[in-house]
Amino acid sequence: MADPAPKQAPRGVVTDNLVSLQSFILEEEARYPSATGEFSWIVSAISLAAKIIAHKVRHVRLQGVLGEEGATNIQGEDQLHMDVIANEVIMRVLGSRSSIAVLGSEEDEEPTILRRGHEGGRYCVLFDPLDGSSNLDTAVGVGTIFTILRNDPMIDGAVETVCQPGHQQVASGYVLYGSSTVFVITTGHGVHMFELDASVGSFMLVKRDLQMPPRKKIYSVNEANSDGFPQGFQDYLKWAHAEGYSSRYIGSMVADIHRTLLNGGVFLYPPTKKHPNGKLRLLYEANPMSFLVEQAGGTSMTADGRRTMDLQPRELHERVPLVLGSRDEVAAVGRFVK
Repeated sequence: MADPAPKQAPRGVVTDNLVSLQSFILEEEARYPSATGEFSWIVSAISLAAKIIAHKVRHVRLQGVLGEEGATNIQGEDQLHMDVIANEVIMRVLGSRSSIAVLGSEEDEEPTILRRGHEGGRYCVLFDPLDGSSNLDTAVGVGTIFTILRNDPMIDGAVETVCQPGHQQVASGYVLYGSSTVFVITTGHGVHMFELDASVGSFMLVKRDLQMPPRKKIYSVNEANSDGFPQGFQDYLKWAHAEGYSSRYIGSMVADIHRTLLNGGVFLYPPTKKHPNGKLRLLYEANPMSFLVEQAGGTSMTADGRRTMDLQPRELHERVPLVLGSRDEVAAVGRFVK
């Protein structure tokens, strides 16, 4: 009896030697002879912050850090204890990296200038410390979103420095704190996924060059708000229902986009009558996620069909409607909303 044919690993799953996040970033930097190693130190710092936050998230009830802080952030949203903790962890970990010029958090009114370009500040880092934190009390996956930009030493103001269109991002990614802790990153050469191995305290590569399916009959949107959507989005949803689409919506952006990135489909956050400019922040959420999705073969656009990463930010906390996901699914939405 012949031996059964060996099973092939799913596409993109790593079957070669174990590779840590730090080793992978060093490999990426080796592409560039002029690389100084400063970028890898930034990614290493983000991964350290992620490990600390992951531990806190898994013990929110035991440590008594559920609930509101009693203050509001610059967005006018009630801050939770874990929002403040995650923000402080990232600020403290990244604040010591000598290559970071500007550090900006979605929770803060203004970005912080750490050092000038002539002092070694080559990069700016923006982050949403704990997206979806209101879901913590029900153990839903939440996440950290980050983007890394180059610092222009000729621009004095921190806000003006970081208000760059998305296509100028050096890297972006997110950390999902769910059933496992997952770190997803792009440096402009594909999308790569790492999972935290708590036994060794390191993020290990589990998927290299992740690619989204070009189509999948799944949409992700808060359909309870559909009466307030522009007519084009309402027409798209009617069409999707008739075409047999499924709805998958968690209500935590990192978790929803992680599922869309892996399985395909489309994520929508349309404008509404109450929020005509949308609710997602261009610099802190829309641009980083759009960079990842495009690098994985998908597309991202605004409510009027423009490429998200071509928008010129006008202010630090600017909001934007967003449609991103599999190439064909975003195009289907575009036929109705343009």
